[in-house]
Amino acid sequence: MAGLEVPTLLEGALDPAWLSRALGTSIGSVETVEVIKTVATKVRFRAAPADGSAPLALCIKGLFGDDPMVRLGGPTMVREADFYGKIAAQVNVRVPQLVTNVIDREAQQGAVIMRDLIADGATFCSALDPFTADDAAASVGQIAALHAGQSLLAGNGWIGRRIDEFASSPHMTAETLQSLLDDPRGDPLPEGIKSAERLLAGIRVLAGRDAERPQFLVHGDAHAGNIFRTASGPGLIDWQLLQSGGWALDVAYHLCAVLPLELAEAEERRLLGHYLDHARGLGLTMPDAETAWAQYREAVVYGFYLWGITRRVDPPIIREFTKRLGLAVARHDSFGMLGV
Repeated sequence: MAGLEVPTLLEGALDPAWLSRALGTSIGSVETVEVIKTVATKVRFRAAPADGSAPLALCIKGLFGDDPMVRLGGPTMVREADFYGKIAAQVNVRVPQLVTNVIDREAQQGAVIMRDLIADGATFCSALDPFTADDAAASVGQIAALHAGQSLLAGNGWIGRRIDEFASSPHMTAETLQSLLDDPRGDPLPEGIKSAERLLAGIRVLAGRDAERPQFLVHGDAHAGNIFRTASGPGLIDWQLLQSGGWALDVAYHLCAVLPLELAEAEERRLLGHYLDHARGLGLTMPDAETAWAQYREAVVYGFYLWGITRRVDPPIIREFTKRLGLAVARHDSFGMLGV
């Protein structure tokens, strides 16, 4: 929905008058069920129509609050709202059912109102849920289904290459990043891996190589916390890092983030083969096994970068993902493969 202001504060987003305009039906009262706040805020709520009909079980997501640093991320919420409004119905991926999206393009802010998946029987993975190999096989199937929407890139120029932005305009200086890698998140990592200079150089080289490869519709942040489970199988949420990129950005990040270390070492190459087979079955042209393995090994740097720079997430989650992805960089000699 255009022409409707996106509230700055959560109180405004849950105001019956604003919701009435957003939903196109008169809402008499609102009951909050659960508030989940990371960078974005997600709220499960019940909206009771003024006509006395059954309450609507809904979830709203947006950048609500008075933190100016959070509000600067508004374009990522516009991107997510556009995914639900323009892309979701055209890919065979399980996602929450959109009720409406509200986008203020002038202010570069967006909010998404969805059906409440939990009320519909779904369960959400926590960020640190350890996946089994079977879990990961099912989730990379969803990633392959997303990648099969690569033809949509041609008609949606707003889906850019976020990795290029990371490479050309890093989120922070090398000194600041080094201070983060030197905090407890970096304790399990070898000295040569927790180097901000190498990491920033690696993301630049990876972005350059990735740009020369076939481009796919990439989720960009497929860790366990962005997976939900239904009786029909897993699905994906959180589309703020939706982008155009190589398939390996998603697959390497996903497998190295969701699998415990020992399981990743034992199963990731087999699971990569499962992904490739699934993607080919969906009509995608994929590289041979050895080329794919090399691209996968390089691409681990992408996920390591994302968690190296992360600050606004619970420390135990930051530490575990940095460990899993940093040790994967070491295991695959990703820096060496990128020549940094």
